[in-house]
Amino acid sequence: MTDARDHPPAPLPGWAPDRYADWVRLALEEAQEVGASGDVPIGAVVVGPDGAVLGRGRNVREEERDPTGHAEVVALRAAGAALGSWRLEGCSLVVTLEPCAMCAGAAVLARVDRVVFGAWDPKAGACGSVWDLPRDRRALHRPEVVGGVLEEECAALLVDFFGQRRD
Repeated sequence: MTDARDHPPAPLPGWAPDRYADWVRLALEEAQEVGASGDVPIGAVVVGPDGAVLGRGRNVREEERDPTGHAEVVALRAAGAALGSWRLEGCSLVVTLEPCAMCAGAAVLARVDRVVFGAWDPKAGACGSVWDLPRDRRALHRPEVVGGVLEEECAALLVDFFGQRRD
């Protein structure tokens, strides 16, 4: 017998990977809103089954002194509030940087159908780089993972941010 967790969800009708780039651009806009707060410029959006943006987020760890203030968590919370449910089935979490373990875990627990991200994170990424939490066979829910969408643009934002701090 095949376990449903062995297969990621099929793309929804009418959804093309080209739309992922549009979604990542929305996440990039959120990342640019970080401004002078000192937070790492990472942005995220949660896109609903109909393609509408249900939640937006940017890193607010420094600004709000919140260790969980990652862009993904902020966006997931906003989407849950918009839907009136913590279950974000049919939704996509879209972020400029590969989610860390906390954020990948939050995406799995929120039951998103897919995680789409721009730049890979070889130091702390948990969607294929260092860990692969969404595709762990032991997970109760296994979202599709699409990485490397507008990777150069997303990485450039981070290179510029850290470059200014190392000069």
